[in-house]
Amino acid sequence: MLTHLKPLSLIYNEKSGFHASKHEEVYEQLMTIWTAYGYEIQVFDVSTEPDIATLMEKVRQRHGEYTAQGVIVAAGGDGTLNAVASMLTGQDIPMGILPLGTFNYVARALNIPLDIIDAAKVIATGVARASHVARINDHIYLNNASLGLYPLFIKKREQYNRWFGRLPLNAYTSGLDVLIRDRKELKLEVEVDGIKYPVKTPLIFFGNNQLQLAEMKLKIAECAKIGQVAGVVVAKADKMTLFKTLFQLVRGQLEEASDVYSFSAVQVRVYSRKSRLTVAIDGEIVEMNTPLHIHVEKNALNIMVPHAAASV
Repeated sequence: MLTHLKPLSLIYNEKSGFHASKHEEVYEQLMTIWTAYGYEIQVFDVSTEPDIATLMEKVRQRHGEYTAQGVIVAAGGDGTLNAVASMLTGQDIPMGILPLGTFNYVARALNIPLDIIDAAKVIATGVARASHVARINDHIYLNNASLGLYPLFIKKREQYNRWFGRLPLNAYTSGLDVLIRDRKELKLEVEVDGIKYPVKTPLIFFGNNQLQLAEMKLKIAECAKIGQVAGVVVAKADKMTLFKTLFQLVRGQLEEASDVYSFSAVQVRVYSRKSRLTVAIDGEIVEMNTPLHIHVEKNALNIMVPHAAASV
């Protein structure tokens, strides 16, 4: 075993451009910072392996060769963070975050700096904090999972991102585009802590990130904070209702919108006549078997945060 150094594994997606030549100076600074704090660094690209499980097995084997458990760093947006976190949930090795996404809700909720160099210093000098992870069937979500219109928003947003770059405005313009062109309605049965409700809805949204929910001005942000399932249902699918809902979302008044209902629970199940439903999970589209089972695994993921944020 290697006893005098600590392992640090940096996981990134080459498609994000993190390893591009224009970031070479920043990359060298990261290596310098972590080396100065006694870390031995190895870099892994998620695109080099057939799946994240295969990659993470190599990473875990590497960390097993050291006396110190070290840290596994996810560099990227929601998709990369989710992929790495899914493999570290319930494990002792903490996850470090280099925030390279559009909104960076996970980093912001934990007071992790958005500046890459400052975030690297937190990974080297901070403390591990246990955080809640929400699960829908076999998938986790750190920020949100949703059914109905939201997966269409994601697909349209990615199209806007390819055209205009990754801008926060694209999240809203893509939503407007979808509302003009598509208004799908789901016929479901939603079981909330054992009580079943028939639901016809264009959108169900489950949030796990208290900051994101708070910015939407939703009272259920406090429920997410304490480790409950936090959900939002839009009850009407007509175009006027959906335009009003989007407008109130942009204004931070979603809680006041008519035909929008929020709830919290320990467990939620979603039943459908369809055997599979399309679900958006932290910005990625997944086809999932029904029924859907949603719950929160409390304090299941250790994340490196600044000392001052450890008790938040």
